[in-house]
This record gives sequence, structure tokens and C-alpha cells, in this order.
Amino acid sequence: MSSTHIFNVEMTCEGCSGAVERVLGRLKGQGVEDFSISLPEQKVSVRSSLSADQLLEVIKKTGKKTTYVATE
Repeated sequence: MSSTHIFNVEMTCEGCSGAVERVLGRLKGQGVEDFSISLPEQKVSVRSSLSADQLLEVIKKTGKKTTYVATE
């Protein structure tokens, strides 16, 4: 079963959001169904069967300060 997980990610430019897009894009079809990135709000929403902790570790690989917000 998949859930939508929300994260705050410190992104200041298109390069930052691009890095997040790359790491999550690699997991499409491997637990990540879909994701959206809001650079102005510095939020990332991920629909996935992976746990919030697993996704947090993946996003942190970008080197960006990332915090888990909620599951919808």
C-alpha cells in the first residue's frame, strides 16, 4: 500500500530541486510511484510504498537539509 509522505527540503535553486528529482527518479518503479517538488515552498511530496524513513535517507543523499513533515 502506498502513502504520500511530505518532507521539508532546504532547496535554494533549480540545481537543488534537480538533485532531489534525480535521486527520487531512480526509485520510480522501485517503491516510488510519483513525486512533486515545490521549490518556493521547499517541500517534496512523495507517493510511495517505501517508509518515510527510507525516503528521508534517499533525499538526504543530496546533501540538502531534510526533515520529515507528515504522511497523508
